[in-house]
Amino acid sequence: MIENSELSELAAFAAVATHRSFRKAAVERGTSASAMSHAVRSLEDRVGVRLIHRTTRNVSLTDAGQTLFARLGPALTDIGVAVDELNSWRNTPFGTVRLNVPNTIAPFVLGDAIETLLKANPGLRLEIAATDRRVDIVEEGFDAGIRLGERLAQDMIAVRIRSNLRFTVVGAPAYFEERAAPTTPQELQDHVCIRYAFPSGTVLHWVFEQNGETIEMSVDGPLTVDSQELMVDAAARGLGLAYVWEHRAAPALREGKLVKCLQDWCPVDEDLFLYFPSRAHQTAGLRAVIDALKA
Repeated sequence: MIENSELSELAAFAAVATHRSFRKAAVERGTSASAMSHAVRSLEDRVGVRLIHRTTRNVSLTDAGQTLFARLGPALTDIGVAVDELNSWRNTPFGTVRLNVPNTIAPFVLGDAIETLLKANPGLRLEIAATDRRVDIVEEGFDAGIRLGERLAQDMIAVRIRSNLRFTVVGAPAYFEERAAPTTPQELQDHVCIRYAFPSGTVLHWVFEQNGETIEMSVDGPLTVDSQELMVDAAARGLGLAYVWEHRAAPALREGKLVKCLQDWCPVDEDLFLYFPSRAHQTAGLRAVIDALKA
């Protein structure tokens, strides 16, 4: 394996061999002629062979130098091409971007953005893991994640992508034919509620707010699920009240399968963020994802 110092010496030798001049080689590499001479001398000492004849007027290659330069030139050209190809990762959305997104809201955050993003960037691939499990994106190899602001690690860079998300309490018209709609959170104790459990097993509390007062309810009911889609479906079937993202319940609300209650108590939740570890060496693919989700 060639070390960085050895590769630098080889590049210096190739520059001198190309220009037949330490001064011109130094200008090309942005250094001094003495530094170039030192690098070539160090290379000769390391390999134990003289590579360049030096006089006060001329620089020429020895036979060994000619042989090395003939093999070294194409190799350095290949290295240069390889480095240049990395520019496509920096300047053009290219390669794979892995995202971690909460399952509960993934369709409403990513839906239209994915279509626009992939059509505009044919070299880009997306891998999306939708889960409500708490994920360390660095440890699990994700380029970025999406979470509510309160759940972000302090060492992450966050970009706001959606504002004014809101939970709402919904039930089927048939459910309210048998029970009067609650007017305060405390009245939920007399209602059948569909509970949501995180992958960790923790059951989501229902949080309400009005006039500066915050109430956090631990509700009860015979059905506990780990999917807001199942909660909406169960509520639409009249099995109880559900506390879900308003976006998730929107189709059923439009169709009249569900109606809202406790709206005066349902606060606008905090903003949603895309987060990632660092802006250093950020790929063009991730930048394209950020721009698409912000839009």
